[in-house]
Amino acid sequence: MKRLLTWLLVVGALLPAAAQQITEQDKERAAALVERMTLDEKLDYIGGFNSFYIRAIPRLGIPQIRMADGPQGVRNDTRSTMFPCGIAAAAAWDRALVRDYGRALGQDCRARGVHILLGPGVNIYRSPLCGRNFEYYGEDPYLAAETAAAYIEGMQAEGVMACVKHFGGNNQEWNRHHVSSDIDERTLHEIYLPAFRKAVTGAKVGAVMSSYNPLNCVHMTENRPLTVGLLREKWGFDGIFMSDWNATYSAVGAANGGLDLEMPRARFMNAENLRPALKNGLVTEATVDEKCRHILQTLIAFGFLDREQTDAKIKERNPFSDQVALEVARGGIVLLKNEGDVLPLKGVRRIAVVGPIAKSRYHLLGSWSSKGDAEDVVSVFAGLEAEYGDKAELLYAQGCNFDGEDASGFGEAVAAASAADVVVLCLGEKRDWSGENASRSSIALPEIQERLARELAKTGKPIVLVLSSGRPLELCRLEPLSAAIVQMWQPGLRGGGPLAGILAGRINPSGRLAMTFPYSTGQIPIYYNHRQSARTHQGKYQDIPSTPLYGFGHGLSYTTFEYGDLKPSAVTFRRGDKVTVEIAVTNTGKMDGAETVHWFVSDPVCTISRPVRELKHFEKQPIRCGETHLFRFEIDPERDLSFTDGDGRRFLETGDYYVIVKDRKVKLTLTE
Repeated sequence: MKRLLTWLLVVGALLPAAAQQITEQDKERAAALVERMTLDEKLDYIGGFNSFYIRAIPRLGIPQIRMADGPQGVRNDTRSTMFPCGIAAAAAWDRALVRDYGRALGQDCRARGVHILLGPGVNIYRSPLCGRNFEYYGEDPYLAAETAAAYIEGMQAEGVMACVKHFGGNNQEWNRHHVSSDIDERTLHEIYLPAFRKAVTGAKVGAVMSSYNPLNCVHMTENRPLTVGLLREKWGFDGIFMSDWNATYSAVGAANGGLDLEMPRARFMNAENLRPALKNGLVTEATVDEKCRHILQTLIAFGFLDREQTDAKIKERNPFSDQVALEVARGGIVLLKNEGDVLPLKGVRRIAVVGPIAKSRYHLLGSWSSKGDAEDVVSVFAGLEAEYGDKAELLYAQGCNFDGEDASGFGEAVAAASAADVVVLCLGEKRDWSGENASRSSIALPEIQERLARELAKTGKPIVLVLSSGRPLELCRLEPLSAAIVQMWQPGLRGGGPLAGILAGRINPSGRLAMTFPYSTGQIPIYYNHRQSARTHQGKYQDIPSTPLYGFGHGLSYTTFEYGDLKPSAVTFRRGDKVTVEIAVTNTGKMDGAETVHWFVSDPVCTISRPVRELKHFEKQPIRCGETHLFRFEIDPERDLSFTDGDGRRFLETGDYYVIVKDRKVKLTLTE
């Protein structure tokens, strides 16, 4: 067994780290304002008003601050660009693209005078039944952290404050106010907190929002060990800690528990409740002052007290935002299956476009659809019309509704399929089947949609199954019927345009799954980074496969990539050393494409049972036909090889580690 190195790592979760750029001058200015506030003004200031505002104090030059719901479009009394859902952005595996996503959202906010956008959401996907997985960034903490950081950096560069949510452990919607997320320290720090930590210490996020759920039986608005002990004292956060809407459960508990701002209004942290608490010594005025300082110093740091937030130079219908929405939709589409290279569809004369998603605009917007107008959305059918023009005839039949039992449209759908060369079958979820308070008991599509697929399969025509959803779906019965499967998620405003480009072969798909697709609902929970087992031949299902239908990181391309050998700069190294591992990837196919290289680490012998693989780095690069790109991963042992102990501290052990890329792996040995 490896010998445990007894030093505590510098990157450990218990050590302070730099937070957002709030200067000492900002703090001094905020403190001076608080000194001039009356007690009534202070008590009023720590509660929101009019649902999405922080109140103004005109006599002190403190403006009204406007918030808006996100995270994939500016909501609340305004029309705006509707971007693809968060899981689509994560499936693009492209930091620069997600940074532009944040920039575009920031510009949309500035065009409308919005100071704070309530996003990103970074809770970890553990069960596809959860309704809010569509807005999160998948099952891996590193991917979620990197995606969130890029989003925040882009948005805040435009002068808009991001608010990362929901801190923490908010991983189910059902009964979320009451069900406690009971998570041990190791799992909390390894899985559920890294994205929040990166948002605070790396991206300098201005605000953090609480979750609704209790964490280890304490509601987050009262969970001082995490909101103060971890968030502020250990991570160095100086920004605003606000409640989710109506996620406050008591006055004194929240006041002393670290909550700065109760939203949407002060139901508990108000003068009526806090004045007696102040009089009785249950809460001190210094605690109230601190909350006001946290809010004001953050607003000052973002310049909100010194300039108008509305930027009249930015159009509300922003061309940059439209272009980013297009590119994110394109980058996040995942080709799951392509049997016999049925895709791309070239040389076909007739295409049957069938299914409830085929001409839908409204449902492509997805949940949290801001004020996106369905009339602006490009449907799948409209996208194919624009893509093919007079090069192919499109035959349309809806076939069935999203649910119910009405099969009266089956005959028309079968006739269209029979007359066509190929069937593009567009199935999926209604937009409100994902979202807040929108958990499902099954990830299977309604039986009427599966029945339609079975009827079309009887025609013998190849089926290209196009899926729109905010979660993985149960495809074990649909997969055998389909020659190809394309997951387009909830693509937002530009919808069917990028999909049509991929189906026609003008665009080479490059999306990769950010979460596992279970074989069936009964396989839940299933995720790639499970712990190791000494008996790998046991623990299997009897009636279904024990492996998922499509694993984390899966995604196909129209070209082929050949991977070389992993080449480390050293195979033996010491703590404090850096090791660089390289791998050459060559595009050996006939089409330019983009490849994402996933770098995993495995620690097979450890004092704890570690995951079979842990993602530590990724990089996406375009590679032209016949060209080679050299991918590199610089390994910092303390960052990339350490683990979390039962107290949340990071430790590193000497011994053997494996770096894994696809089916390649190389052993590295850490010595004293």
